[in-house]
Amino acid sequence: MKKVVSLAVLLLLMGCQLAAPHEFAGLELTAPQPAPDFTLESAEGPVQLSDFQGKFVFLYFGYTFCPDACPTTMATLAQLKQQLGADGDQVQVIMITVDPERDTAENMAEYVAFFDDSFVGLTGDKAAIDAAGVPYGLYYQKEEGSTATGYLISHTTRVYLLDREQNARVAYALDADVEAIAADINYLLNETN
Repeated sequence: MKKVVSLAVLLLLMGCQLAAPHEFAGLELTAPQPAPDFTLESAEGPVQLSDFQGKFVFLYFGYTFCPDACPTTMATLAQLKQQLGADGDQVQVIMITVDPERDTAENMAEYVAFFDDSFVGLTGDKAAIDAAGVPYGLYYQKEEGSTATGYLISHTTRVYLLDREQNARVAYALDADVEAIAADINYLLNETN
């Protein structure tokens, strides 16, 4: 009888370990809400967030003249797609400019394609960009730069992960680890399959 009780306790403990909640590599957003749809301009024409329903979307606000955070983030997301292999097709990266004065739709397309040709770069007028960024607490402000750079823009550097139903699920910091982000996607893929 003692062996049966011991075995039952062991199985119970193992079950608890297997059922442990997944810890995301970023800030998990509590009570995920559907991200509001928006329409902005790409080099191919108008793009809506809802065009990517059914995919995991990484949404980032940045600009092509950014000296550090933006290229680092885009490089990380490109590594992520490579690391996911065939599952990378289920991920869409969207970068929205916070510098519509300089970033045309064509500039944005060229910039994001440098990292991965599936990435989408979007622009629009300030009001449309601000409206798209409100749910994510978007902050950006023009700052004085050097003669070489022209003005710079201070901006939020988080990347937001939207699930297949376009619920905002996770906010990643600039230094998020690519392997840990890949583990998050694998977890969500298993959750929805």
